[in-house]
Amino acid sequence: MTQLPGLLDTEAIRKDFPILDRQVHDGRKLVYLDNAATSQKPRQVLDALSEYYERYNANVHRGVHVLAEEATALYEGARDKVAEFVNAPSRDEVIFTKNASESLNLVANMLGWADEPYRVDRETEIVITEMEHHSNIVPWQLLAQRTGAKLKWFGLTDDGRLDLSNIDEVITEKTKIVSFVLVSNILGTVNPVEAIVRRAQEVGALVCIDASQAAPHMPLDVQALQADFVAFTGHKMCGPTGIGVLWGRQELLEDLPPFLGGGEMIETVSMHSSTYAPAPHKFEAGTPPIAQAVGLGAAIDYLNALGMDKILAHEQAITEYAVRRLTEVPDLRIIGPATAEERGAAISFTLGDIHPHDVGQVLDEQGIAVRVGHHCARPVCLRYGIPATTRASFYLYSTPAEIDALVEGLEHVRNFFG
Repeated sequence: MTQLPGLLDTEAIRKDFPILDRQVHDGRKLVYLDNAATSQKPRQVLDALSEYYERYNANVHRGVHVLAEEATALYEGARDKVAEFVNAPSRDEVIFTKNASESLNLVANMLGWADEPYRVDRETEIVITEMEHHSNIVPWQLLAQRTGAKLKWFGLTDDGRLDLSNIDEVITEKTKIVSFVLVSNILGTVNPVEAIVRRAQEVGALVCIDASQAAPHMPLDVQALQADFVAFTGHKMCGPTGIGVLWGRQELLEDLPPFLGGGEMIETVSMHSSTYAPAPHKFEAGTPPIAQAVGLGAAIDYLNALGMDKILAHEQAITEYAVRRLTEVPDLRIIGPATAEERGAAISFTLGDIHPHDVGQVLDEQGIAVRVGHHCARPVCLRYGIPATTRASFYLYSTPAEIDALVEGLEHVRNFFG
């Protein structure tokens, strides 16, 4: 078995993930390399969800009976765990949503309805990048269409990095918001946050960071990022689906209007008008994702027990090994940075003229789960003149043996298609 420095004890860790013992397609061992789409869940998270529904299930905040009080304590306890996980100055800056897409839509709609100085209108500009997930493109397109604001973006270099050569022309005095991904879900690129934030602050623009591919894999410190908003999702970091997070600076959350109206987000309601509760409840209308938040809290406990620094080191070693092995495959082209430096734990590639969907299907028959398509980042595929890519993505339970299985599977793909 290949030994790499800096690896976690994957043999022990994998025992926490029941699904990794699955066999598929007539007894083939599952090789799960689709972690950028969603991670698998450890038994500790599954048990927390089950225990919540078996012992504590109730609606939160308004009830005075014991179940409601216990459910509220669990739900708000999860908020405390998230705040600590991202080093938020206040727990009240943590808003629960159903996913990162909703978090980003929340920011876009708040700015569209805001008063000055935050309002986005026809006199202002919105800046994104060409490598964004559709969830960080479409909300801003909708906002631009609705308000008349101008949408601008940073392009990409040939090696899969942001082209910041014209940063002063892209981010100008008219820019109201700069929204960009910390780690690309298709290219794996880790973006230069400091340079972008510095320029945005020079012109007084707000900064929103999509950390969906960062929060599961590396220490995330919202204060160090110096952003105004940070969005991420639970299901990519060992948590359940249906739970996302938006962190926002307290003073902004106090000043900006709510996106959704309903129960819990109000202070008083009459038939003529309403006033709103303080953040975070101001942005959490209706019954929230209670069990999912409890599950996310359990996932954070699990990640903290392993250590985010150790998880990062493990994934860096796995990714470096994967880049090295994949470059040995004839006709394989990595889309994005060609080395493991400054990239996250996802590698997209093409294999000669074999369509990625065919690559994925043949790999699946061997028990190897990868993602194929444009990965909700179609502008990237257009930029590099490719219809789609195959993406292998890794996590804290990924092993060198799984990389070897992928490489062997790709050789089988090449032989299958001649």
